[in-house]
Amino acid sequence: MSDHALRLLRETPRLAELAAFPFDFDLDRADHCEDVRLASGGPLKPVAGDDTGGTYFVCADGSVLYADSEGSAGIIGNSVDEALETVIGLPGWHDHLGLTPADGPEAILAAVAETEEEMREHYGIDAERAELRAALGLPERSPVELVGMLHAALLRTEPDFLLLNAEEGGAYELLDHHPRTPLWDTVLGQGRADLALLRQGTARDEVARDPVRRALALRAAQYDRRDTDLPLLRHLLAHEAEASMTDELRLAAVLVGLHGLAEDLPLLHTVRETTYDTWCGLGGIPEPGASGEELREWAHGLDDSLFGTDPGDEPESTWIGLAREQGLDELARVTLIRRLDNVDRRAYAQRPAGTDASEMYGLAHAFMDLGDTFQALRAQHLYTALQDTGRGRVSALLTLSRLEREAGRPREAARSLARLRETLTAEPESGGAASVPGGSLKHWRGTNLGVFIVDEHHEVARAAAADPGLAEEVREVTEAAAVLLSELSEAARRSVRR
Repeated sequence: MSDHALRLLRETPRLAELAAFPFDFDLDRADHCEDVRLASGGPLKPVAGDDTGGTYFVCADGSVLYADSEGSAGIIGNSVDEALETVIGLPGWHDHLGLTPADGPEAILAAVAETEEEMREHYGIDAERAELRAALGLPERSPVELVGMLHAALLRTEPDFLLLNAEEGGAYELLDHHPRTPLWDTVLGQGRADLALLRQGTARDEVARDPVRRALALRAAQYDRRDTDLPLLRHLLAHEAEASMTDELRLAAVLVGLHGLAEDLPLLHTVRETTYDTWCGLGGIPEPGASGEELREWAHGLDDSLFGTDPGDEPESTWIGLAREQGLDELARVTLIRRLDNVDRRAYAQRPAGTDASEMYGLAHAFMDLGDTFQALRAQHLYTALQDTGRGRVSALLTLSRLEREAGRPREAARSLARLRETLTAEPESGGAASVPGGSLKHWRGTNLGVFIVDEHHEVARAAAADPGLAEEVREVTEAAAVLLSELSEAARRSVRR
């Protein structure tokens, strides 16, 4: 990374003054308006700010992230030197965030000239720019080149540099509105490459034996269908059957079936009979001896209802899962955080009727799978608020307590357990949440739920005991655990961890 220019600014007051005015890169304004962090967990160091409350941060690889005071952020340079090239060479860069190289030199130069002419009506920039560039050793690039550099940097913001409010966890919006590559397009990249290899007759077994590459190749074949693909589809289908029932197994069977050849029915039935799950999941396949047209009709029915030819119609969860399987965790994380932010805003505006509890459940568990307890807690809080049965609320609070404990928040975990106990003691006859059909807590004392509740009380008590300031919480949770344990059935008590 290059920070030569930044060192010179820090060592030379005259240069620091010029950077601060008229170019609004002020080393004395490096305090951002709120605590922030990167979603990836990477380091973030503030180095300067501007007079609007915006802040320039340096990331681990040297990239410079600019965050404004209105909740937007974006990468503006691959290094501090490059960011300073932009700030000095395009002093009105905020007004040029929408420009791209595709706009052409004439339009770019006209836009930059108009902005700078307005600046010159109030203060000088030309002599100051020349002096600062020369002193810092920065090249004299044209506005067209600088706009190209800025545009390329902005497009690098996600997934690695998504900025979050450190306390609430919500993501900053992007500084720009340039179109991004859809998630599905990025995820399918490896699959397209492998499908091309398979069509050339190479890497046949390497792709088929690798479950991730095989799944991606099948997805690529779903959206790029060719009559000549049948042999490779049969090969992928046979290998996918070794993984038992998957969405890709069903897809492979459908893609084979769409060719409408009765000779494929024995293969499809062999695959179906691999396991009980595949027997259930591939139901409806015409019996051996049926016609190719019957096979095609079966495949068309599943294709129309489950697959299709437009990747944009596929549930986003499919692409998130395939991204994770490829190790693209940050891409998955960014997508999940953006989804959670959207749901959070809906819940705030319509709470709670406008929010789908199952969506929140899925988000919470997706973040748990990523090991992102911070975001999982956000989703679990919303999921808990949406529960309308006693049992649902108790289960949600139990998970919430565990996540808070794992996040190092034993005080909050103790509060969640207090809410859980309040729900347990609610009278079903009162017409409250515990009496909703399907949400009965009548038998909790003799089930695993009761065991898990007592276990979590013990875990929270141990976690809170490490903090001398939580003595009261330790006493309360410990006493509650003893009472709850005494209420369990004898069989349930034997299962409690001590």
